[in-house]
Amino acid sequence: MDLSLLYYSLQWLAGFIAFVTIWGWVPLDNWWVRGVEFPRIQIMVLGIIAWIGMIMFFSEWQLGQWLLFIVLSITLAFQLRMVLPYTRLWKKEVQKAKNKPEGEAHQLKIMVSNVLTPNNETQKLVDLVKHRQPDILITLETDKKWEKALQQIESDYPYTVKVPLDNLYGMHLYSKLELIDPEVKYLMIDDIPSIHTQLRLQGGRVIWLYCLHPMPPSPTEADKSTTRDAELLMVGKHIKENKQTAILAGDLNDVAWSKTTRRFQRISGLLDPRIGRHFINTFHVKYPFLRWALDHIFHSACFTVVDIKRMPSIGSDHFPVMTTLQYEPEETSKQEGNAPTAEAEDVAEADSKIEEGKKEGKKMSDERKQAQGSFS
Repeated sequence: MDLSLLYYSLQWLAGFIAFVTIWGWVPLDNWWVRGVEFPRIQIMVLGIIAWIGMIMFFSEWQLGQWLLFIVLSITLAFQLRMVLPYTRLWKKEVQKAKNKPEGEAHQLKIMVSNVLTPNNETQKLVDLVKHRQPDILITLETDKKWEKALQQIESDYPYTVKVPLDNLYGMHLYSKLELIDPEVKYLMIDDIPSIHTQLRLQGGRVIWLYCLHPMPPSPTEADKSTTRDAELLMVGKHIKENKQTAILAGDLNDVAWSKTTRRFQRISGLLDPRIGRHFINTFHVKYPFLRWALDHIFHSACFTVVDIKRMPSIGSDHFPVMTTLQYEPEETSKQEGNAPTAEAEDVAEADSKIEEGKKEGKKMSDERKQAQGSFS
């Protein structure tokens, strides 16, 4: 390749990385703004390539190249700050579970799997569940076809909540542990459910479990992230105000480093077991370079981590993920200090976002009803 062409290509890449990063700072909920929060790892990798490449041509820099390099360095530092907490270079937010005798180690295995409704490889998930034996299985995008296939595991899971839908937002919960007063709620949009239930742990302690799958901001789904953000913040605020011991899990259609997910953590006080460990990039199965974490679990400070792993593909566009927690209430006070703290601005912004989300959700519900009516 001609060196001058390489030089200008590297400058173009540097400018693009800087532009995309700054674009993501625009305070709008539109999908074409919020979408750049997803590929931070990819942006960072390309930014590092551009940064190193520009240094190779240092002798040819003029004022414009100096300014571009400075802007690229600032934006690259920002991307690095967003990504680094999900590596071993960062302090762990949740500590490793202690080794305890089998009778005293109250562990909880939770598997989250977005199955992709059109996926017909149902037996792969059934076999995985039978092999891994999670205590809790949360399935997303499950319809009647998947509900029928999962009947094979129901002998091991006496407690269930079933919401089969063919709109890509069906949801099923299978539990070996007692579910207390489970409810299906439609917090923002009339046909997008969430499951809210109490759960009795092995030792008898009752906690809350929230299963969510809000609509993503995208050109084919929601024009804005408003309802997604509001749903997450609404549940986080509810957990905090009611001083609940809770676990929240599901496909949040958001990444852990987004401004909304980080605000949710500050509002709820829940911990992220991935911080200080590693990425659990679950989407997209078929495109390794274009992967990020959409399937999440957050929990109260009384839990420690035994393990968190991405499971083999089941034919979906998402990998399942399995998290094993251990109930250690004696560690609560130590771990509470690791939880990010909400400022007054966070509370005000959350309240405002929830109100916006309700209005946007009503609007979208009406539009979806009208669309369904036109096809009926």
